[in-house]
Amino acid sequence: MLLFIKCFVLFICQIFYKSINFFMKALLLERICNLETTETPLVLREIPEPNPADNELLVKVTACGVCHTELDEIEGRTPPPKFPVILGHQIVGKVIRTGRCVTKFKIDDRVGVGWFYSSCGNCEFCMRGDSNLCNDFRATGRDVNGGYAEYIVVPESSAFLIPEVFSDSEAAPLLCAGAIGYRSLKLSNLKNGDNLGLTGFGASGHLVLKLVKNKYPDTKIFVFARSEKEREFAMQLGAVWSGDTFDKSPEMLNAIIDTTPVWTPIVKALENLKPGGRLVINAIRKENIDKNFLLNIDYAKHLWMEKEIKSVANVAPSDIEEFLKIAGKIPIKPEYQEFKLEDANKALWELKQGKIRGAKVLII
Repeated sequence: MLLFIKCFVLFICQIFYKSINFFMKALLLERICNLETTETPLVLREIPEPNPADNELLVKVTACGVCHTELDEIEGRTPPPKFPVILGHQIVGKVIRTGRCVTKFKIDDRVGVGWFYSSCGNCEFCMRGDSNLCNDFRATGRDVNGGYAEYIVVPESSAFLIPEVFSDSEAAPLLCAGAIGYRSLKLSNLKNGDNLGLTGFGASGHLVLKLVKNKYPDTKIFVFARSEKEREFAMQLGAVWSGDTFDKSPEMLNAIIDTTPVWTPIVKALENLKPGGRLVINAIRKENIDKNFLLNIDYAKHLWMEKEIKSVANVAPSDIEEFLKIAGKIPIKPEYQEFKLEDANKALWELKQGKIRGAKVLII
């Protein structure tokens, strides 16, 4: 009887909310832009606040991480299916309303939302836990509206409780940079004592380094980065060596994780792999500014001796859930810079220019 009354009250509340037009601030991407010539790809608008369906949560966003994937969306390498769209997929906020069928969360729960929004749930990939490979995979902030806004709706199955040890700004980068770095590390087949290379050292790279230092204490980490500041930052966090993308590692590496947006580091990384080593490419897309560099691949030099290349596709819900628990226990806390929601274009421009130290987070 009590359950019936609860469901009836929630049903009446939904009708009431849907009958009133509430508005929220949001940054919209209205078209594909060239960030070399466009300083403000996102525009601030007031749009209707979304309403949660039966199995969804309405979340008041408090923080949202800025990811390189947003640059890929803006510049059309992984374009949204329709415009306008709200970007952002490293979202932290509080549940303020629930659909009538929600059982996993309650009002005021602090939750996180990552790149994974939904999948079909029935294909071979979903059934074995690899929903990131599903043909019907939908991404937060690309296929549906994301977190560069005051509110977001999300299926309860795609939201995760945030450990209390993290502030909102600390938690946001964990939902993508951390989770995808965790998946990359799993795919690397790294064992304690192996040599690991990281090429590129932004939000994901620095979280992988922190995770490896804790999980594989006998592993030495070598960092390749074009920026001297990134190289210095890597050494401060415990790398044994750091050099330019074109530098030769002082020791051969069992595994390398690439988090860069371009092709050149892939070719150079292969030169530093041991026989049987694996290169894991952690990028949703690669820019084509240096694609001709691929012509320099020499089979004997770069691929022979059973070297492997493995790509990372999206992120599965289990990656987010597992990494949040691991990061909360250690704890692993990211370095980050905060920006106001209205300054998202500035944060994106700095990311495009390679001005990176840890992660960038929007405060809403």
